[in-house]
Amino acid sequence: MTTAPSTSTDEAPQQTTAPPKSRTWAPLRPLVLRLHFYAGLLVAPFLLVAATTGFLYAGSFQAEKIVYADEMTVPEVGDTKLPLSEQVAAAREAHPQGTLSAVRPSPADDATTRVLLSGVPGVDEGHTLAVFVDPYTGKVRGALEQYGSTGALPLRTWIDEFHRDLHLGDPGRLYSELAASWLWVIAAGGLVLWFSRRRALRKVRGTSGRRRTLGLHGTIGVWAAIGFIFLSATGLTWSTYAGANIGELRTSLGQSTPSVSASVGGDHGDHGAAAGNGGSGEHGVGLDKVLAAARAEGLGDPVEIVPPADANSAYVVKQVQRSWPEKQDSVAVDPATGEVTDVLRFADYPLLAKLTRWGIDLHTGILFGLVNQIALMLLALSLIVLIVLGYRMWWQRGRGSAFGRPIPRGGWAQVPPQILVPLMAVVAVIGYFVPLLGIPLAAFIVVDVILGEIAHRRGRRSDGNGGVAADGAAAT
Repeated sequence: MTTAPSTSTDEAPQQTTAPPKSRTWAPLRPLVLRLHFYAGLLVAPFLLVAATTGFLYAGSFQAEKIVYADEMTVPEVGDTKLPLSEQVAAAREAHPQGTLSAVRPSPADDATTRVLLSGVPGVDEGHTLAVFVDPYTGKVRGALEQYGSTGALPLRTWIDEFHRDLHLGDPGRLYSELAASWLWVIAAGGLVLWFSRRRALRKVRGTSGRRRTLGLHGTIGVWAAIGFIFLSATGLTWSTYAGANIGELRTSLGQSTPSVSASVGGDHGDHGAAAGNGGSGEHGVGLDKVLAAARAEGLGDPVEIVPPADANSAYVVKQVQRSWPEKQDSVAVDPATGEVTDVLRFADYPLLAKLTRWGIDLHTGILFGLVNQIALMLLALSLIVLIVLGYRMWWQRGRGSAFGRPIPRGGWAQVPPQILVPLMAVVAVIGYFVPLLGIPLAAFIVVDVILGEIAHRRGRRSDGNGGVAADGAAAT
């Protein structure tokens, strides 16, 4: 097994190889080193799954365009598009089951219109049936199950759910939240450790064995660390537990995402009766006039039209473009009069709401299209390579039969109280808001203390037995 001389090892806290740059950093380095080592070792399997599935998801956008080209595009671009009401009627004639939940008019010359139906037998709960209609001829080109606000079709939906929860439902989401909770800690710790090394020890060229593995691991990690921290932060915004805490914090600060008001005043009992007309969506003034009203307010393609929920609700027309520049304006249209009753501009969103929107869209590969998706795939590959190199370093760290020799205990004991106490307070606060970071960290500390105490007692017992034997030998 290839090993490196102990004097060149950065994993053992030695003054000769990585001298501290300040008195404050000197006692902290062993603690950061041990945390980075064990966090990387134990969380790496979850990160490996997240990176692999994330790589697949980043590529699913382009794959979706190829696999579902027949449904998403028209065979021939015509001169004039049919009224939206006629396109919806064609979709309902082909698929009369379920109710109309939304319509996405053709956003481009060669794109089909999507008529979204909910409550269709055989369609998963929370999903809709997307009926694709040629806007020039009214011909239905197919129907596929759709999920989410980005309009994910079956291939991307399957990969998305695999990345998010391994198709295990809510319990499966714990894996992805655990990975996101620890990724930024591992990346930040690696950055600190790498830049605290002597410049001569960071090089890869001319090295071999463990030194070379460490150099490759550190170099790749430095280039990818900012991306990892970003993915971790944005991934947590819609996680189960940390995401809920973040949402509560945004609400308390008045930074939650606003929504257009869909309520209408007056007596609109008549327009609701049209909802029973085969679920065609022709409430009151109808889809065409509603779309025209939204266009007059400056809502360009792509848009989604949501029919009134009840007799006292308005149509809601919202832009659904998540690529840069974001188009997220929305309006409410009175179904009785066709007048716009409320307008919400993305420009008027609170700052944190905008940052959350941009962060999520950048995380999912939508914001900058193909370039964004390629960057995410490279980040995922980098993380996979780093995990492989990290485990290889663990292997190479062994001495003789001591496979994967761990980092020595006791790093925290070297930290002065004036640094340790505030540090523990900060960690406790972060652990409270990010529970899948705090709980595993607390468990690791408890287990580590117990194992340390057991090792300490065994050491004292061995010393005692050795002393008795030596005394006996001397007596004889």
